[in-house]
Amino acid sequence: MPRIDEVFKKSGVPTHTFVEPEEYDRVRVAIQTPGRGVIIEGPSGIGKTSCIKKALDETGLADSCLFLSGRKQGDIPLINELPTMAAIGIVVIDDFHRLPASSKQKITDFAKTLADDEDTTSKIVLIGINRAGQTLVEYAPDLLHRVETIRVGRTSIERIKQLIELGERALNCKISISDEISEEAEGSFAMAQVLCHEACLQGKLLNTRTDPEPEKILVSLPAIREAVLAELGPRFFPIAREFSTGNKLRREGRAPYLHLLLWLSQTQEGALDTKEAMAANPELKGSVSQVIEKGHLNSLIANSTAISELIHFEAKTDLLTTEDPKFLYFIRHLIWSKFARQVGYFSIDFKSRYDFALSFAGENRNFAEALAQELTSREVSVFYD
Repeated sequence: MPRIDEVFKKSGVPTHTFVEPEEYDRVRVAIQTPGRGVIIEGPSGIGKTSCIKKALDETGLADSCLFLSGRKQGDIPLINELPTMAAIGIVVIDDFHRLPASSKQKITDFAKTLADDEDTTSKIVLIGINRAGQTLVEYAPDLLHRVETIRVGRTSIERIKQLIELGERALNCKISISDEISEEAEGSFAMAQVLCHEACLQGKLLNTRTDPEPEKILVSLPAIREAVLAELGPRFFPIAREFSTGNKLRREGRAPYLHLLLWLSQTQEGALDTKEAMAANPELKGSVSQVIEKGHLNSLIANSTAISELIHFEAKTDLLTTEDPKFLYFIRHLIWSKFARQVGYFSIDFKSRYDFALSFAGENRNFAEALAQELTSREVSVFYD
């Protein structure tokens, strides 16, 4: 009899509760097409990797496939060597967006070469976050005409409901708030698994029931949400605080890192176009653009293992993305005014675009420029003409 952790899996590829995404048939056909590369892109937590692995199993190609990941440092040397090899079969590179720029360049050039040569003995499959295809265009503008690009979007409520029904059938139960959980998951298979797992725990259903009638699990969504957030808090709160603090806490500043995280929490798919966000928030554009353009954001992420495991910034596309749907769920439920005080900021509400405007005579420009630079370095917004 399966246990709840085997049915509603909090991590890994689902077994009892796998639901085909809308794009599944397209993925199957692309996987089987010889000599044509494949790009699978989409937000985290919606089943891209599970979809690929299921398609490989069903087409009988899993045994001849090699899985590598841009997240694993040990895989990068082999990824870099792929272009020098022949007849490599099917190689799947997950987390492609995390590869160093030089590795991305090598792989995109290799994929282009395979397509031009119509090589049927080698196939590259790239899996990445939103707009992975757009990132590839930066390295090889004509590559996307030579590969199959499939975007796996947010999962529909109907498919989340299918997942829950499969789990209920496997455990012989009925979750009273299945509809509410379907909406609470916000298009993420991964979060649906976590929420259903908690519902079963609170309903004291740990294994499949053998009774003829399904057991009714009577639980409330607020209780489930509170328990899930309490479980996620010890892991994610310190990381959210570290990111929001930036390289150095500037209490009097405009909290650019905190606002980036806030804006990220408000996205549907965990991918923030920072240029669009700054355009929509002109009163914060000065401070946020500074930390991006001067490389402080990249430095913050690169120098923290904890942050880099969850958050990625792609300078070529101006995208800030979260790597974990559970982290996205956690920051979506933060009380941001309270969180700002916990981080140490005086305020996160700004009614004007600038904190200071500098007026000066021409002969004092050097002094004014030095003052503007010092204020800007403290994440204060300054009008300096």
